[in-house]
Amino acid sequence: MRAVVLYGTAGSLVLTALVAAPAGGDDRWPAVRAAVRPAAETRGTVLAAQRAEDEGIRFGRCPGHQELPAGLRCGTVTVPLDYARPDGRRIKLTVSRIKATGKGPGGKKVARQGALVYNPGGPGASGMAFPLAGRVPEWKRLAAAYDLVGYAPRGVGRSAPLSCQDPRRFQQAPSKSPTHPSKAYKKERAAQARAYARGCAKRSGSKLRHYHSLNNARDLDVLRAALGEHRLTFLGASYGTYFGALYAAMFPSHVRRMVFDSAVNPSPHQVWYHNNLDQSAAFEGRWADFRAWVARHDRAYGLGNTPKEVLKSYERARARLASRPAGGKVGPAQLHGALLKAAYYDDVWPSRAQALSAYLKGDPKPLVRLAAPQPGAAVPEENAQAVYTAVECNDAPWPTEWRVWDRDNTRLARTAPFETWDNAWMNLPCAFWPVPRQQPLDVRTGPGELPPTLIMAAERDAATPYEGALELHRRLSGSVLVTEREAGTHGIGGGENPCVNGYMEAYLLEGRLPERHAACGPHPEPRPKARGGRSR
Repeated sequence: MRAVVLYGTAGSLVLTALVAAPAGGDDRWPAVRAAVRPAAETRGTVLAAQRAEDEGIRFGRCPGHQELPAGLRCGTVTVPLDYARPDGRRIKLTVSRIKATGKGPGGKKVARQGALVYNPGGPGASGMAFPLAGRVPEWKRLAAAYDLVGYAPRGVGRSAPLSCQDPRRFQQAPSKSPTHPSKAYKKERAAQARAYARGCAKRSGSKLRHYHSLNNARDLDVLRAALGEHRLTFLGASYGTYFGALYAAMFPSHVRRMVFDSAVNPSPHQVWYHNNLDQSAAFEGRWADFRAWVARHDRAYGLGNTPKEVLKSYERARARLASRPAGGKVGPAQLHGALLKAAYYDDVWPSRAQALSAYLKGDPKPLVRLAAPQPGAAVPEENAQAVYTAVECNDAPWPTEWRVWDRDNTRLARTAPFETWDNAWMNLPCAFWPVPRQQPLDVRTGPGELPPTLIMAAERDAATPYEGALELHRRLSGSVLVTEREAGTHGIGGGENPCVNGYMEAYLLEGRLPERHAACGPHPEPRPKARGGRSR
């Protein structure tokens, strides 16, 4: 469930994740080889939280960063690598914070309500930049009442970073992305996945098994204690909703308020193989939404006046890039990656359509700017991929027979070809994973066990399909679901929809929720860009 944080023109935090796909796994999955040791790990979490509360966090200058706002401060919190052995090896997680401004609209004094901790998802994404959200209008009211706190989860960035391969070998470009791969190509990708899994074990050693969602939830409780918060106020997006849900089930008495933005389906059966299949199926619908929008604006882009014609333009570009990569770095896989973001966020629709249009008209520069790998990003991207793989592979059993993957993804690709196989290749190292797996927690809370929580979801979100929000709502007693109808942007809190933002602010600032399931209309569609980049 990879998540990426983008800062849109409206100042929204746009969050993306990867988790996906179809029905029909295989009954002969391997037995879970590592049972959760609840008693020892519970004691270890209590001890780690007590230590963190005593030590606190010493916030100071943020290392490795320049020209940041004066109010942004960074520190670390220490957690056990293995909660069953809290006196054993420990690791440090990096934390960032901007204190509550205390100033509401018109300079009105606002009472501080504590810390609002944020996670953008992934697995593998860092929330270290989150406190900067308080600088944009959509977040100022929350920034007045809360210290905005971000952090890098275990394995991410400076937080005991994971690596599975040399970053210099990570960005393979140009590269292929066949919609219906041949047997030879499948064999090649399976060999790569096996080698990648071996690399994770070789480069990370014995610590690899401790990077999973249950420990992410435990780390969150230690962070809560280190911040001096008796109860946690948390905003999780995408994958952040999954381990946030684990936290709610594991530490219900430690919850003050929780927002789940773009919820992952937490059903143990779904985590993670079937979630990834469902995601691939949903991406097909969102890809169709983008093509329909491009077709409606054919006068601006000239890619076709029907979704089918736009698809033909895309396929024509893929074929041309396969024979002659743009800028020597953009092949079919890089084109696909750039357009996959359009299935996450509709605010990038104009830039993607414009780049595709320019390329087909003989100007590859806009596409190269969007899609070519950036050498300076190799290290963080390799790190994010390593954490993503470790967490998802460690979290649950996966099918270990290639024929199961081949059967399910071949079947799905007949109706959802856009993302199915690329999603499969991303997750295939889990078929060859060399360390023990966890048993997914059956997330459930009964009446009165957990304070009321807020779930927000866009109806056509592909990265975390809408059924996940419904399932989480069923499992968390007292939760309320707010739906953005006829919309599909991934990560809707603090975005372009004032209705959604109103519900989130009412909850976080006043503890007020609608009595039942609430709905908001969609935010406005993006406007096409005229030549020169101006919106019409």
